[in-house]
Amino acid sequence: MARDSTAEGAAQPGLTRETLVAAALVVLEREGISGLSMRKVAAELGVKAASLYWHVRNKEQLLDLLTDALMADAEPPPRQGDWREQLREHSLRHRRHLLAKRDSAKVVAGRPALGPNLLRLMEEQLDRLREAGFSDADAALANYLLGAFVQGFVLQEQAPISASETEGASRSEVARTAADRLRGLPETTFPNLVALADDLTAPSMEDRFAFGLDRLLDGLAALLTENPAHPTAEPVPLEGQP
Repeated sequence: MARDSTAEGAAQPGLTRETLVAAALVVLEREGISGLSMRKVAAELGVKAASLYWHVRNKEQLLDLLTDALMADAEPPPRQGDWREQLREHSLRHRRHLLAKRDSAKVVAGRPALGPNLLRLMEEQLDRLREAGFSDADAALANYLLGAFVQGFVLQEQAPISASETEGASRSEVARTAADRLRGLPETTFPNLVALADDLTAPSMEDRFAFGLDRLLDGLAALLTENPAHPTAEPVPLEGQP
């Protein structure tokens, strides 16, 4: 509901939801989600914070708008290949897209803000799933699962893995230190951790993501075989039909 124009922070000429969201994206990229505030967005626009409340009720509504804005240039699943190749490539693209925008996974994870950009991507992914033969219920659940996997993985990927990383150590250095510690554990107490020290710490994030994504797609392929929406068996003709 619009506020009385006599109230503090009356609507500013030229200030729209679109300009507000564009400014919020600048602040998000510069300072991360922990530094995003209505006051800083207002400062970016050169207005008082109260002026923003003509366009959004609070920061949570702003985050809803940011969720959709962050997906504006995201690519839909490709048309080339079978359903598995399409969804695999789409998930790889989605991960790269989130990694390219600071703290974007922290904004969008668990926030199904149904703006035009997110609706477009959901429509395209559901189209591929239903076209592949998944039932409506399975397509809806698979759509959620794929998004949750990618977003959850990027959340883990972007979080510091130790105090050493926040203090300037690289991830590879942290991983080598972890491997050395695992190898140094008493083998009688931790035989598996000692034996798998390198296997636990050596894989890159790309390898970890690919492994998890492929296993997820394996599960969806098995589900499709067990419960197709459109059985591939030839229908039995009625008597007298060719």
